[in-house]
Amino acid sequence: MLEYQNIFTRVQVRTAPDPGLPIDLSTGARYGKGTFNYWAGKIGDAQIGPIYLGWSGIASIIFGFFAIEIIGLNFLAQVHWSPIQFIRQLPWLALEPPPPQYGTHLFPPLQQGGWYLLAGGFLSAAIILWWVRTYLRARALGLGTHLAWAFASAIFLYSAFFFQPLLVGSWSEMVPFGIFAHLDWTAAFSIRYGNLYYNPFHALSIAFLYGSAVLFAMHGATILAVSRVGGEREIEQITDRGTAAERAALFWRWTMGWNATMESIHRWAWWFAVLTTFTGGIGILLTGTVVDNWYLWGQKHGLVADYPAQNPAAAAEMEKLRGQYAGVQPSGFPGTGVNDTVPVVIMAEQIYESVTKTGRVVTQAILFDVAQATIVADSKAQLDEIGKVLSEHPDLTFVIEGHTDNTGDPGANQSLSEQRASAVRDYLITNYQILPGRLSTAGYGASRPVASNDSPAGRAHNRRVELVTP
Repeated sequence: MLEYQNIFTRVQVRTAPDPGLPIDLSTGARYGKGTFNYWAGKIGDAQIGPIYLGWSGIASIIFGFFAIEIIGLNFLAQVHWSPIQFIRQLPWLALEPPPPQYGTHLFPPLQQGGWYLLAGGFLSAAIILWWVRTYLRARALGLGTHLAWAFASAIFLYSAFFFQPLLVGSWSEMVPFGIFAHLDWTAAFSIRYGNLYYNPFHALSIAFLYGSAVLFAMHGATILAVSRVGGEREIEQITDRGTAAERAALFWRWTMGWNATMESIHRWAWWFAVLTTFTGGIGILLTGTVVDNWYLWGQKHGLVADYPAQNPAAAAEMEKLRGQYAGVQPSGFPGTGVNDTVPVVIMAEQIYESVTKTGRVVTQAILFDVAQATIVADSKAQLDEIGKVLSEHPDLTFVIEGHTDNTGDPGANQSLSEQRASAVRDYLITNYQILPGRLSTAGYGASRPVASNDSPAGRAHNRRVELVTP
């Protein structure tokens, strides 16, 4: 039995090919009369043709052909013109941009990036000409130019990969033509400029990309869900109550929390898709030009935490670990055995309880740079709790004691413990407005260990700060 025919069914009508709307023949005629293809009908319209290219379409195909030929012939030359090796090694073949010594020289040798620039120029011309065709055809058919401008946003992102190297002064920054070469470039570009993860425009692009995927999936699901109630009958949708359009709008309002009509869902999807490429292009253009290192930029603006304390293991201890995991499947991420667990932050209530009962509290959660008295950012949580208990109990006073392990010179350790105790005192006075008279300091170097210094774990326990009531 034939299924009911609408735009969602698998029924394919065979009749005289539709020639399409009348067009202005002054810009060129359509080619052919049109034909049908069964498999094309599985994914879209089964009719193919008549074909209209116009001057911009023909020029675009010519330029695109030159670009593909240059890239393909270079790939073939790399495998000594062997078709079999071309197919086998295609993912690894690449046409690379000019090396750094050529800067932005317009005519580097062909084998030193010249072919790359020619291919890139032809490909760019082909893409832009196809955009012209898209725009002109939309105007000729009386359509809006939404598709053309969405295409332009994608071209903007593509162009950013060409303009960014011009701005930084080196063709070598350009993206190679090739599959794995392209992926390798992406990773290297991100690492070179401090990790694009911290680029806010990259983050926006990813957010819009995820949003586009969600909107596409929800839109497709809604269309499929209302096809059973005549979702394709546009006139009825407008004039009748209880139609597929009204049901779909109610469903979105009840489940998603915001309205979506037959038009607005497409506007949402259009904007999300366009902004994916547009914000991505902005992020690329800012990279290496305005911002040299996105990680340091994020640190400067308070978006990124400082690196954690450097590995406190001595060089000899690190040497013992060399090859420890060779041939062994680890149960988790490799560690040094030193501070493998995150130091426990002692809360303000626990601090107050401990000092009132025992007169002291010990913490390993105040960390310093190796062999320095510089407090690292990860210590803020513990310092906040100490500042809180001091603020809540104005009568409380502390002697801040610094302790080290026995690694290094005893005299240097003594001085370092004193400096670290002073650094904690200064931090509390500056950030929590604690009266200076309430805090004093003392340093004991490695003279008061609480664990054996013969193991990394023991030394980690000995590196500590103690708060003692006078």
